[in-house]
Parts: sequence; C-alpha cells; structure tokens
Amino acid sequence: MKRKLVSVLLAAAMVVTGLTACGGGNETDGSGETKQEEKTDEAEEEEPEETEEPAAGSSGVSGSDSADTVLKWACWDIKTATYWQAIADAYTEQHPEVRIEMTDLGASDYDTVLSTELSGSGSEFDIVTIKDVPGYATLVSKGVLEPLSDRITADSVDLSLYNGTTDQLTVDDTLYQLPFRSDFWLLYYNKDLFDDAEVAYPTNDMTIAEYDELARSVAKAGFGDEQVFGSHYHTWRSAVQLFGVLDGEHSITDGNYDFTKEYYEMVKKQEEDGICRSYVDTNASQLHYSAAFSEGNTASFNMGSWYITTLISSLASGEYDSELCGNWGLAKYPHPEGVEAGTTLGQVTGLSIPTSSENKDAAWDFIKFAGSEEGAEVIAKTGTFPAIISDEVIDIITGLDGFPQDEDSKEALKTAQIYLEAPYDENISQINTILDTYHKDIMNGDISIDEGIAKMNEEVGAILK
Repeated sequence: MKRKLVSVLLAAAMVVTGLTACGGGNETDGSGETKQEEKTDEAEEEEPEETEEPAAGSSGVSGSDSADTVLKWACWDIKTATYWQAIADAYTEQHPEVRIEMTDLGASDYDTVLSTELSGSGSEFDIVTIKDVPGYATLVSKGVLEPLSDRITADSVDLSLYNGTTDQLTVDDTLYQLPFRSDFWLLYYNKDLFDDAEVAYPTNDMTIAEYDELARSVAKAGFGDEQVFGSHYHTWRSAVQLFGVLDGEHSITDGNYDFTKEYYEMVKKQEEDGICRSYVDTNASQLHYSAAFSEGNTASFNMGSWYITTLISSLASGEYDSELCGNWGLAKYPHPEGVEAGTTLGQVTGLSIPTSSENKDAAWDFIKFAGSEEGAEVIAKTGTFPAIISDEVIDIITGLDGFPQDEDSKEALKTAQIYLEAPYDENISQINTILDTYHKDIMNGDISIDEGIAKMNEEVGAILK
C-alpha cells in the first residue's frame, strides 16, 4: 500500500485549527445542530479533542495603540482558532488607522451571552460574529442587527460567490450578516479498503442510490479485523435526513417531512444488512465518527469539511495509525437523481454590525474584507474553509501537506450549490428540537419511520400555523 508521509512540523501548527473546526470549541451548523470533534451529546456540539476552552472575556488585539478608529469584535475561542487573528492582522496591515480589539465571549454560551449583551445598554461591540441560524434568528427578531443589504448593493458585493447561502439567510429581502467562513459536507473514504475489495473508488458524481450500491459492494461481513463497514452515519440528524434537501425543493422548515422517508429507509436497511453500524450501537458506545474512520474498518462516511484538517493533523501526530486510515480520499457529496454534482449541505459563520455601534462604516469595511475573495485566501492559509471557495482557496487547501494528491480528491472541494442545513426561520430552534427528537426515536427503533415522520409533520406543522 502506498502511504503518504505528512509533516509533523505542519501538524503542530495545524492541530489547533484542525481541531477547532468551524469556530473553535463548539462548532454549530446553520441549523443549530452543533458538531463535536470527539464527543457527542444531546446538544450535538463539536468540540476540539480534549482542548480546554479559553476563558470567556479573554481578548486579542490587532493594530496600533495610536489608531484613529477602534473596532470591538465579539468572537469565541480566539486563542485556539487562528483565523480570527489572521484576518484581523491582514486588515489592520492595510488599514493602520484601525485597531481591532477582539473579545472572547466563550464558545459554550456564546449565543446567549451575545444576545444579552446586545439587548442591554452597555454593549460597545462594532462587529459581532454570527455562530448559527437560531442565534441569528434571535438577534434579528430583537432588532439589534444593522441591515446590510443597502451597503452590499452600494459596494457591488457579489453574493453569488457564496453558493446560494446568503439567499437562505435573507429575512424579508434583507441580509443582516455577511458570511466569512464555512464548511460543507463531503464523502471521505479509505482507499485501501476499496483496493482490498477490488471495488472502484467513489466518484465525484454519484447519486444517493449509486452510493448505496457502492457501500454495499465494499462491505464485508465478519468479526473483529474481518468486518468492513461500507458506510457510516454519525448520530446527527443531518447525516441521514438532510439528503432530502439537496433537490432544492425541500428544507427542514417546510413542515412536511415525507421527503425524508426514502433516506431513513436506505440507512435503516443498511443497518439491517450490516453495511453500516447501527445507530443504537453507535449512540450507546458514544462512538465518534473520527474513531469509526480511524479504526480502519470503515470504507466511507459522510461528514463536513472541518474533518479534513483534523484527519491530516491526527495522522501527522501519530494519533491515527497511518496503516489503518492513512490512504484516504475525498469525493463530492452524493446527490439525488437529477441534481447537479457538487450540490451539498453546508453551514456558515457570518459577521454583523450591531445597531448600537458608533463605527458602522468602519465595521462594514472590515466585514466586507473578511468576506471577500482576498479575505478568503487569508482564512484558507490557516487551514480553515472560508465562505468563498475560489480556485485560489482550493489550491491553498489542497496544498496542505497531507492532503490527498489525487485529482479527484482535489476536485471534490469544488461545490455547485450549498444548501444550509437550516435556512432562516424565526421558529428554527423549536423545529430543530422536534426533528431531533423523532430522528432519535426512528433510529433507535422506538417508533416506525412512518410514525416518526407523522409526528414531525404534526408538531412542526402546529408551530408554523
């Protein structure tokens, strides 16, 4: 087997960014389903592996003490996620008249703390980071965010560069945040397991039905080292249910979830046939997706782009055995029949201006830079995915030591359309709670697929009336 040696020196620099993923200690997707790097719980949050969260209230600074304008920026995990400082430094280098002071509000309770700060009279923030859609919905409903649409129009900001995500964050024809970093879902696979089974690798244009067939073809029944799982689905609802939103005709805010039935049936049938681990076993053992893949008996699994740097750094440090999972690749996310290849799920982190800011013009100038193609390249150099995935950004990410060097894996990073795991809806938090509850009931086998979907339809429908 051919093995790639990855640079331990790079790993030392990348461990922080790789493990913190989308926003440091707790990564949230656009739906409020948060992702954990090594732990899973009811809140579904993503945390760095055994990384101590920086204390709330800590700060970072970029720029000169003698700057004419001081911008105060609300963030989280500024000591462990390097992109905050990188983008601030890049901006103040070009604008020496500006000083940026970052305040860490803590990752765990960021949305709550920020909402409290902006609802009171004491907030001095000029820029606030939007962590997830539920938090965004709360702040918009409170009227504490400055509308950005007129500024976007006046400065000819090209929203098409964000692959459709800004459309899903627009509220009554108004956008209150500009994305500056993102993550999207891909298919990861173990090349050695496909080689051993003499099965062709996943391609960048597979329907979901074709992926099901592929997973079945590479799976191998057995015990211990003999068992090979063709696929793996983490316990998050997004890993199963949200195949159904890729057609662009449905979303989790619809109120009717009949469209999810075929995907629940596919995964439950894979469980029954031993193609993937059961939800019950995965949940009971608290098996994290990184552990499932690093064991070397998982041929493929769907997961977000945040896992790329974690996988690279964990192999480089020796935490993962390269003999088990070092020969890996990427493919575009499987899509429904008739949907363009490169259509996938995603989540964004955005920047907004509080209505209370006294430096709105200067704040907008920074936000515009952070969300630009130039800003995207700065963020990519930290090993983090920006909101704009240009050819230059792809070159930077694929140039990381340890990234698979086959052309198909590089091509996998090119997206056609990104659908947020949840678009904006004022009821998003309640919707998520209901869908999560019945997803778990379905996957645990406590109720049938039809019964679970009927409950989703009934309870979400009641909220939307």
